[in-house]
Amino acid sequence: MSTFIIKKALLIPLLCLGLSAAAQENVLDQYIQQAFSNNKGLKDQHFQLEKSMYALQEAKSLFGPNVAFLASYTRSSGGRTIDMPLGDMLNPAYKTLNQLTGRHDFPQLENTSFQLNPDNFYDAKFRASLPLINAEIYYNEKIKREQITRQQAALNVYKRQLVQDIKTAYYQFYQASQSVAIYNNAMALINENIRINESMVRNGLRNNTALYRSQTEKEKTDADISKAMNEQRNAKAYFNFLLNRDLNENITLDSALLIVPQLATGGDINGREELQQYKSAANAYRLNEQLQRSYLIPKLSTFIDLGSQATGARFDNQSRYYLWGVNLEWTLFSYRKNTYRIKQAGIDLQAITNETEKTADALRLQLYEAVNNYQTAIRNFSTAQSQLSFSERYYRDQLKVYKEGQLLYIELLDAQNQLTQSRLRIAVTQASVQTAYAAVERAQASYNINTNN
Repeated sequence: MSTFIIKKALLIPLLCLGLSAAAQENVLDQYIQQAFSNNKGLKDQHFQLEKSMYALQEAKSLFGPNVAFLASYTRSSGGRTIDMPLGDMLNPAYKTLNQLTGRHDFPQLENTSFQLNPDNFYDAKFRASLPLINAEIYYNEKIKREQITRQQAALNVYKRQLVQDIKTAYYQFYQASQSVAIYNNAMALINENIRINESMVRNGLRNNTALYRSQTEKEKTDADISKAMNEQRNAKAYFNFLLNRDLNENITLDSALLIVPQLATGGDINGREELQQYKSAANAYRLNEQLQRSYLIPKLSTFIDLGSQATGARFDNQSRYYLWGVNLEWTLFSYRKNTYRIKQAGIDLQAITNETEKTADALRLQLYEAVNNYQTAIRNFSTAQSQLSFSERYYRDQLKVYKEGQLLYIELLDAQNQLTQSRLRIAVTQASVQTAYAAVERAQASYNINTNN
């Protein structure tokens, strides 16, 4: 009976050898797609990417025309004036003309004074301006494009890390669930031992010592089950947290995930988005250096004003006007200010190049360690399988001898504990193989994250 219970409890994880890899991918990939849609950290990355896209549209808009309405109204008193001696200049002539004609058609004029500051004067106009030549706008637009590329790479970096975290959390939950099942199976063995010991005590083949020890072992296993179930609940909560779901939501377990994945040969770090980020940053710094050198290129723009200006509230043909012109700005001397800016931009480019090389070295080390860890996990899993096979045979042999009354219970208990530990080691090493493979997959950037999310 105990052998049947053991085989039945281990049947589901062993069926993984007969299931297709496609079914494996469907279950876990669906969870990954849910995370791509719901994970809040990933949403933050999408917000940053969307912001970068709007920044590019803003940079493009600088090439287009700009229309503004400008208006001013002034009241003034005092200040400089212009004296106009009209009376001194014209009155003698007017007086002579009046005498010659015998009439008073020409009046006597007063000397006047005009205030320079306009008083009760308005100027309202629409101004349309358009840049014709402006290197700053040109390079600024290209830099914004590189920022989008870099942000997209940052988004993919987050996605890849999220994939690894989800896979690791999934396998940890699987391991915790297996541990609960293994301890429950150990409890079934203990209950079977209690039944055997009670029967042997009744028949006078054993004393109560073995029975008391088996009951003590039952209490210990109860504690182990409680601890394993707590780890299972915590693993479930973390997995659901990554998917932004209710922490207690059920998780579908697929035994096909325990198939040992084959490690692709010839993997490298060329697909890592971190390097794409640095490449885009280097391009941006290179463009910034060209931007600083562009001070030698003159800026040329054109404008047209359509408006009205007059005193009071007058608006007529005499007040309306248009004004068209071209503006030219050409920096000829800046006391080496632009030279120093160019040097700073060059230093930035050298620094990002060095940082790229340093990051590439770190990524190669990460891949090297991940591959070694995966190979070690495979060896450990193979060893655990052999140990489980030996433990099963050893327990069956010891149980048979114990039933015949030729073995101490402590020896049977030792065989039973070895069997339980071997099963737990299988669960741990199975999960270790999968998590190690996920780390290699992350280091090679080999998981397909090209989705619509």
